[in-house]
Amino acid sequence: MDTGRSIPGAQSIARAARLLRLVTAGGEAGVGAAELARSADLTRPTAHRLLAALAHEGLVDHDEETGRWMPGPELFLMGSVAASRYDITAIARDVVRSLAVRTEESAFLSVRRGDETVCLLREEGSFPIRSFVLSEGVRFPLGVASAGLAILAFLPPHDVDAYFERHPALAELWGASHAERRLRARLRETQERGYALNPGLIVEGSFGLGAAVFDRAGHPQWALSLTGVQFRFGPDRLADLGRTLLAHAHQLTARVAASR
Repeated sequence: MDTGRSIPGAQSIARAARLLRLVTAGGEAGVGAAELARSADLTRPTAHRLLAALAHEGLVDHDEETGRWMPGPELFLMGSVAASRYDITAIARDVVRSLAVRTEESAFLSVRRGDETVCLLREEGSFPIRSFVLSEGVRFPLGVASAGLAILAFLPPHDVDAYFERHPALAELWGASHAERRLRARLRETQERGYALNPGLIVEGSFGLGAAVFDRAGHPQWALSLTGVQFRFGPDRLADLGRTLLAHAHQLTARVAASR
């Protein structure tokens, strides 16, 4: 990720933003300072200094008893304002629920945020064996989880090229299957099928399907996805799951176009 080091103060802003994302991903349980520093690749004094500054502005809260950091009240207020422009969870919730009911698998709505996807909604399917790779607030780089793969596949080619230029270490961080050549092959397969397939590349035995949801301008801004255990995603069932997923993604795209 470009930290904008040529812009005065940009590195500190980028570090603070990274900490905010990590704290938010921790949810109500909160995250310890040592874990935050490690995940953000910061020294503990630097992390503590930035967290203290964020707390002063109300963007994070510190639990004195547990020592853990949690989202602050200002984030809620900011999020409430931004939701009117970016949030589609109100019109998507019943679509995600329908997808879970129809397939009996766990269903999700994710949104693109820069070079990542963030899970916004999760609905459990009725099948008792589940995959827990994804939950609300969890982030993945584009092209890693099935939702991000579906979004990346339908971005303009120059945006895809720029993404790979910004992230040359995907294979190092996520495994050889995420090398550019292999990932581009999966992008082509996604375009041909209409939906993305992640055959256990994040967690062995946990499969995922993803389909892009488009804004009024035709940009892939969100994705619906399904996850489950490998034997539930066999060849005989995969095509039916893909058709169901695409139908729900088309329905949500139509709702977005009509509501915004």
